[in-house]
Amino acid sequence: MSFTLDDLSAKSFEELEALYRSGNVPASLAVLDNKPKGRMLAVRGIDKTPLSGIVAKAAKLPVFPWDGKTLTSADETSGMGINRIGIGKTMDWFKFHTRIQPSVIDGKDCIVLDYEQPTNPWFIRKIHDELREVSPGMFLGPAMWKKGANEAANVLWFALDATAK
Repeated sequence: MSFTLDDLSAKSFEELEALYRSGNVPASLAVLDNKPKGRMLAVRGIDKTPLSGIVAKAAKLPVFPWDGKTLTSADETSGMGINRIGIGKTMDWFKFHTRIQPSVIDGKDCIVLDYEQPTNPWFIRKIHDELREVSPGMFLGPAMWKKGANEAANVLWFALDATAK
């Protein structure tokens, strides 16, 4: 099955988690090279409230500040990236490194976005993002808040569409 950002944004928090658990890591991180379009999908605690529709619609607007991530692979299993934020103009903020490692969610391999970079503020270094490919070129991941070593609370789901570069 092939998913679009709109397809994923119509799913509940629990449906996104099930889909993530069924996803895979691509043979090479080069599939993410360039500027995949991003979208926030579901926020924990509000996806079963009237606010969920507002959040889903706001995330689709061209003025939504987060546009996605710019990624560059170093080899098949590692690389680096930065977030694209649009506030009047598009800026690059909050660098991260990418690597394959076991997921905090289920222990299976995933792509980890490591924000523990010296140039990032402390609160950005507390973020733990993961990605898995859920259909060709479509990546789904949790954005989590680190609570300790190998422990994080899932705050929201996001997606990167590597087919829309």
